Amino acid sequence: MYIGDYLARRCVYTPDKLALVDIGREPAPRFTYRELNARANRLANWLGSNGINKGDRVGGLAHDGVHYYDAFFACGKLGTAVVAFNWRLHPREVETQIRITTPKILIHGYEEPLDNIIKHLKSCSDMPRFLPFEDEKEFDVRQIMNSASTEPVTCESLTETDTACLLFTGGTTGQPKAAQMSHRQIVWNTFTALLADVLGSDSFLNIFPMFHAGGLFAFSIPLLILGGTVIQTKKFDPVQVLQVMEQEKVTIFGGVPTTFQMLSTAENWHDADLSSLRYCMSGGAPMPVTLIQKFQKEKGVVFRQGFGMTEFGPGVFSLASSDAERKIGSIGKPNFFVDARVVDPQTNQLLPANQIGELVLRGPSAMTGYFGNPEATRAAFDEEGYFHTGDLAYVDDEGYFFIVDRLKDMFISGGENVYPAEIESMLYQHPAVAMCAVIEVKDPKWGEVGRAFVVRKKNQRVDEKELLVYLKENLAGYKVPKSIVFRDSLPLSGAGKILKSELRKVNS
Repeated sequence: MYIGDYLARRCVYTPDKLALVDIGREPAPRFTYRELNARANRLANWLGSNGINKGDRVGGLAHDGVHYYDAFFACGKLGTAVVAFNWRLHPREVETQIRITTPKILIHGYEEPLDNIIKHLKSCSDMPRFLPFEDEKEFDVRQIMNSASTEPVTCESLTETDTACLLFTGGTTGQPKAAQMSHRQIVWNTFTALLADVLGSDSFLNIFPMFHAGGLFAFSIPLLILGGTVIQTKKFDPVQVLQVMEQEKVTIFGGVPTTFQMLSTAENWHDADLSSLRYCMSGGAPMPVTLIQKFQKEKGVVFRQGFGMTEFGPGVFSLASSDAERKIGSIGKPNFFVDARVVDPQTNQLLPANQIGELVLRGPSAMTGYFGNPEATRAAFDEEGYFHTGDLAYVDDEGYFFIVDRLKDMFISGGENVYPAEIESMLYQHPAVAMCAVIEVKDPKWGEVGRAFVVRKKNQRVDEKELLVYLKENLAGYKVPKSIVFRDSLPLSGAGKILKSELRKVNS
């Protein structure tokens, strides 16, 4: 048994236990650990025979399903890194990410909007080999699962610090960066999950996209290492989720506040039996107390709230259900293996309780760096090994942490990180835009959405509809602001910087 060969290790203990149910297919296939391990060996053997070796990268671009687990576990056996690409992005954004990470093979689907992305990528030069999941005219993963060898595959030279997965994150510049998730990080994240009351007897219903840290590492991979069962959706459908919770006796469920709002208004909410749930985990944004109370009162469901980030894993902070109302707005306390501090952003000195500063983190679940970007890696960690999150926070007298703002100016819309600098950069490329700024505004459905403030160039004409169409043609849909406000000028500081704080005041 070697590092990275998680399924073979699990098969030593519970080979015939139910590991995964893929409810995105009809009928939903069910896989034991033995069967899931055989699939991973088949794919690993085929990849190895096609020139994929330790240190290489294999891309994934698809809606959620068993294929993501096949790729993750197969690459673990080979010492290869999986690169999960976000299908919500604009085709040119995916192209850029592929050029950064240079996977040799891209395993993909064809459904909308994937078909447009794949069409664009196939028109580009220097792209990886394309391997579809299912295709009547091309060689596909389905054929591999029917014919490739199930002989065990391992990488004897793999170490704990080798990269298992690359997940894209963002920053103040809006430029994509791929965080290197090591096998060590996966193990320590599993320890964190275990101490956060995730058990090998649990069943987890996963609706998180697999191209996010939450989809892979919040519960799914830790639970499969611990011997539990993962029920995997293709995409979020509130009616289906409520049905599956009852049918599969789901014990843990996670989502963002928007998810729970949609569940509570689904047509089958009143009839749904959620008595099997031990708890729900909410993250991505503060959970409204009224929504927590609704779940508790009508369904007897208790909530925990969490906070994480791609570079440090999804399990950084947690807030117990007993504190949900008393500590409203808090992200909770650091999880067991996380050292969290609030420091002065200028001096890096530790700040006392109730004083706002930058949140910094240290611990074994940190990424090993940004792929191919040593400059960004050096900037992210200080001399003591603390990762600088870019979040402004404070810790109260009882040790509970609160996020109050973001140095990075990032906001969260429906669980997706949105970086205003990226949107502003695209706006500045429009010939009619002289000055612009993007801020977040509250939204009842998505939590936060963008609002752009634009100053037109002299003698140039452009309206809101035209600019929104322009942005939709160049950015992922969730990044496009919901509104654009035209002004003759924007508030500036003495140094000439746009004062977004003033824009927020007039929009609060």
